[in-house]
Amino acid sequence: MSGWSARDIPDQSGRLAVVTGANSGLGLVTARELARRGARVVLACRSETRGSTALERLRAEVPRARAEVRPLDLADLASVRRFAETLPCDRIDLLVNNAGVMALPHGTTADGFETQFGVNHLGHFALTGLLLPALLAAPGARVVTVSSMMHAMAGIDPRDLNSERRYRRWTAYARSKSANLLFTHELARRLAAHGADVTAVAAHPGYAATNLQTAGPLAEGRRTAERVARLGNRVVAQSAESGARPVLYAATAPGVRPDAFVGPSFAMWRGAPARSWRAPWTLDDAMGERLWTASEALTGVTYDALTA
Repeated sequence: MSGWSARDIPDQSGRLAVVTGANSGLGLVTARELARRGARVVLACRSETRGSTALERLRAEVPRARAEVRPLDLADLASVRRFAETLPCDRIDLLVNNAGVMALPHGTTADGFETQFGVNHLGHFALTGLLLPALLAAPGARVVTVSSMMHAMAGIDPRDLNSERRYRRWTAYARSKSANLLFTHELARRLAAHGADVTAVAAHPGYAATNLQTAGPLAEGRRTAERVARLGNRVVAQSAESGARPVLYAATAPGVRPDAFVGPSFAMWRGAPARSWRAPWTLDDAMGERLWTASEALTGVTYDALTA
């Protein structure tokens, strides 16, 4: 992986990729580079206005891009179902579960879930399950779920998935990112048991400068915290371009193994893509199955194609 960059992405001609949260940051870079290599890309964005602006930027840099915007609000399961039902394709070669929120004040989704758990995990769990038949129809398809090095702060609490007992924004964020890794682990296990030609992997960007860091302070009007976040983005963080490299590697590099976790090579912080450390609880089979069962019950989405 040493020195790997977006220039090393194999030809993606004839492939269809869906990237959530593609209106800015890592998602936009990921969508742009996939389009640059020939993939047809669907930018799945909560705001159609911001999505259209992102599409204009993408096409300005990649004039021949085959790309489109489709509305997807991961905080609303009805929107997730609508996106899956109206996507005009029989096969999907790549799903990048990139969208997310971080350290927000306590809130709930349209379906009553704690926002970070609902958006970061449950929304993507439901989306992946609903798109699974199209993924299974594409030989060599991949599902890449974007987690975070911050997952190491906390594992999930299966007795309090929605942080109803006590809400701490950073703990809730870490739990949602651990859920991303447990989901990838259990999905990889179930795909292998079914003999499916789909690879489930995870990635993280290290510390990358995106609007994720400032969203929480902006929502609460915490100006000092916002200034600190912006300073960190300028001084410490790597760019969104660099942060997207592990995601792009996980999505396109030959030989990526199921349940791999790819991140920056230097202290999980910055650098070329490399195999990343992960907390041992994200490899717990029993906890992965427990989270899976709970996620099916909460979302109403079952992975019937893997049980047939």
